[in-house]
Amino acid sequence: MVVFVRVLVFAAAVAGVILTLGAALRTVVLPRGVPSRLARVVFIMTRRFFRLWAGPRASFERRDRIMALYGPVALFALLVTWVSLVFVCYMGIYWTLGHGALSSRDVFTISGSAIFTLGFATTKDLPSIAAVFSEASLGLGLLALLITYLPSLYGSFSRREAAVTALEVRAGSPPSGVAMIERFTLLERLDQLTGIWTRWEDWFVEIEETHTSFPALTFFRSPQPDHSWVTAAGAVLDGAAIAVSSVDIPRDVQAEICIRAGYLALRRIADFFRIHYHPDPTFPESPIMVARSEFDQALDRLAAAGTPLKPDRDQAWVDFAGWRVNYDTVLIALAGLTMAPMAPWSSDRGLIDYVPPILRAKARSKALTHSLMPPD
Repeated sequence: MVVFVRVLVFAAAVAGVILTLGAALRTVVLPRGVPSRLARVVFIMTRRFFRLWAGPRASFERRDRIMALYGPVALFALLVTWVSLVFVCYMGIYWTLGHGALSSRDVFTISGSAIFTLGFATTKDLPSIAAVFSEASLGLGLLALLITYLPSLYGSFSRREAAVTALEVRAGSPPSGVAMIERFTLLERLDQLTGIWTRWEDWFVEIEETHTSFPALTFFRSPQPDHSWVTAAGAVLDGAAIAVSSVDIPRDVQAEICIRAGYLALRRIADFFRIHYHPDPTFPESPIMVARSEFDQALDRLAAAGTPLKPDRDQAWVDFAGWRVNYDTVLIALAGLTMAPMAPWSSDRGLIDYVPPILRAKARSKALTHSLMPPD
């Protein structure tokens, strides 16, 4: 019976080490968005702590200040979790290899000495020495994985935020697609919008790759409290949709390509977090969260600035909604997920702190559908 218990403990400990290593590789090394259950649990618990810390009625300034720490702290907590699990599992391995003769203090000391490569606790038998070597290698390996992970993470973050900051010059703060078209009209540079769409097509392609390979990057907030990668994406997509549907200029295919690149990128990120959306929406069967009255007010503002508009507003509305419906749901959900600052037609639609199924203890696939009610 005692031998059976030792074999069972050894098997469970080895399986724990393998599963922990697999979770670390999926999170850091695997170049695709494959959710790790262990990382999911860590991010859930860390998010709950930060939401409790901020309080249910916190001002945006307090919420932003606190949630700015969420991404980095969750990453650090994930490393601590990996090391702790390996540490505990190897305690079980040393206990079984010692035939139950080692006390809990002994196995704790040996495991701690090995994983932190301190070397003050030793063992005598060959299997235990081999286990010490393997644990020390794993401890160093996990630390090295995170160290090599951070430069890639912050490099992607820096490139993302450079474009977000530059957008303030063109689209205001908070960013708005209407403000972008208005400013280019006043500067008599509507013909140069193509360059904006080209740059942001590349930006969308990059965030699709980085925010699914490095999902923690989704929660890294901008250096400026009024900036957000989600609201910036929404402003560019709305600006391109307005330009294509309502501005009376020659057809700009690059704007249409930018919209497609944008909604595909946001959808791929939404897929990682299991955010529900219609895969092939059409308007008016699938309503959008921008009201017709808001659209008309936007066109009135552009007309006052001298923007050449198409004469048929009804058709312009249908065309705009036909583009917007492709990214409407995921844009608003991601704004709620990241607790983005208020911006027109994105984070001001009601989902202040949306928690998708992958960050819930129990998934509820219809929660987003019930939360997103189109305006009258």
